Amino acid sequence: MGLQKNNYILDRIKKELAEAEELAGSEKDSGMAELAREEVSRLLTEVNRLKGESAKKSLDGRDVRNAIVEVRAGTGGEEAALFARDLFRMYARFAERKGLKTEIFDSNFSEKSGIRSIIFLVKGKGAYGFLKYESGVHRVQRIPETESQGRIHTSAATVAVFSETEIREVKIDSKEIKIDTFCSSGAGGQSVNTTYSAVRVTHLPTGIVVSCQDERSQLQNKERALKVMAARLAEQQERDQNEAKDAERRAKIKTGDRSEKIRTYNFPQNRLTDHRIGFTSRNLKEILDGGLEPVIEALKATDSE
Repeated sequence: MGLQKNNYILDRIKKELAEAEELAGSEKDSGMAELAREEVSRLLTEVNRLKGESAKKSLDGRDVRNAIVEVRAGTGGEEAALFARDLFRMYARFAERKGLKTEIFDSNFSEKSGIRSIIFLVKGKGAYGFLKYESGVHRVQRIPETESQGRIHTSAATVAVFSETEIREVKIDSKEIKIDTFCSSGAGGQSVNTTYSAVRVTHLPTGIVVSCQDERSQLQNKERALKVMAARLAEQQERDQNEAKDAERRAKIKTGDRSEKIRTYNFPQNRLTDHRIGFTSRNLKEILDGGLEPVIEALKATDSE
């Protein structure tokens, strides 16, 4: 049974369940009321079974794809860049634990080895399914490496996760694309080569801009930039289509809005809190070392419910 048909049947049975519950509560005849309660019990079992099937079938879609992840330093200056570096390391270590591979598409480092921005591919079956809930603002509270008086600072980084999308899956008019080339740069903006190998792709209708510079080949950087562009456009198109349909789901887990503060990493208390579902862990060090499984499983469980 396909996912769409499965969900259609689920909706129909939910309506029957609502009618049976109403009948069980209003029927004065004890015999009829007992029959109605039995019907409620049977329908509840069927609803739970179909929900389980829908959850499993949904994994056959984008969840099995590779993931394209962007991490960017937010408010907090150099400390935000250092936190972005820690987030990238967390995702890289998590991928390693899951047998997935990471491939950097573009990176921009700060002068003290922090990360201003980085785009990377997490490659392997189910990568997007693991990481899709990471999109949003991640906030950190700790004493920065740059702090001399021991004061706790708050800074932030943003994360965006897209399922890898083939260019042919998204309608992109070549007339709507502007491609620029420039010399790639290293830490602090210094030029690292004199050839125009870095590529910047701009989608004129939406204003989306993607740059890739980590490969020496201009062609490879162009291919990577277009791949990221396709993923961004596909995500935006789907978001527009599902704006009304997904309102209830987004109310439980706000997965798509990068302006939403989704998580706090509190170093003094060794605590991680995911604000979307009220999840708290006192094992921050393990999570930052790639042990994201408890957080991801809690988010998946809430989403399935």
